[in-house]
Amino acid sequence: MEFLAVVMLAVFTAGYLVLAGGDVGVGMALPWLGRGQDERRLVIASFAPFFLGNEVWLVAAVGILAGAFPSLEHQLLEDLYPLVVVLLVGWVVRDMGLWLRGRVDAARWRGGCDAAVVAGSWALALGWASLLGSLAVSGAGGGDGVNAGSVLGLPLAALFAWHGAGFARWRLPEGMAARVRGVPSRYGVSAVVLAALPVAAGAGLPWSRAAAEGSGLAVTAVAAAVMLPLLAAVQGLVWWTFRGRVQAPSYL
Repeated sequence: MEFLAVVMLAVFTAGYLVLAGGDVGVGMALPWLGRGQDERRLVIASFAPFFLGNEVWLVAAVGILAGAFPSLEHQLLEDLYPLVVVLLVGWVVRDMGLWLRGRVDAARWRGGCDAAVVAGSWALALGWASLLGSLAVSGAGGGDGVNAGSVLGLPLAALFAWHGAGFARWRLPEGMAARVRGVPSRYGVSAVVLAALPVAAGAGLPWSRAAAEGSGLAVTAVAAAVMLPLLAAVQGLVWWTFRGRVQAPSYL
């Protein structure tokens, strides 16, 4: 059951990074992709149908970590809490900007919300890059390894922008998508790289020592395995439904 739990955690974490990495990357480049309020509404409409479903993968991954490896969760939160705070703040700020930008029909209001989307997206990219770099360098330890890992992991933030460029090329109208044609991005290639990151970062973690005792490990692993095909099917349906280029602004 321990092996199944580790595999499920890797799958859900990789799923989040691959799926949400696209909208994070697009959010990072929002001022460049969308020149003016009308174009920015189209940019946000390109990932509006996906971003909430993408975040479900992260919620599930955190649930697996807490249920199957509770002591490791506590240790990671203790050692990496500054990075966790950056991720949480970035998540809240970005989603706040997305949900509130359409509530007031004023250019200044929408501009402020767009700034929140950009800032939150950059915080998510930098936070994830630093966290994964810290895990790869120091494992579950703390101290100088975390600091070194944060610095070494910062270039990984470029992966989100690269992934977002591939997503934008696929979803934006032809004229706007032309702005990223000079970027040598391939959505499938960047997806593979992002999926490999949590596997590499978690290779040195003490999974056996941190596994939950009693039925907690088995229940969490089995529940995750049952939920995975259902979530994948729903996600696939959403992506198939909105597979074409965006043509009109969304509710955001």
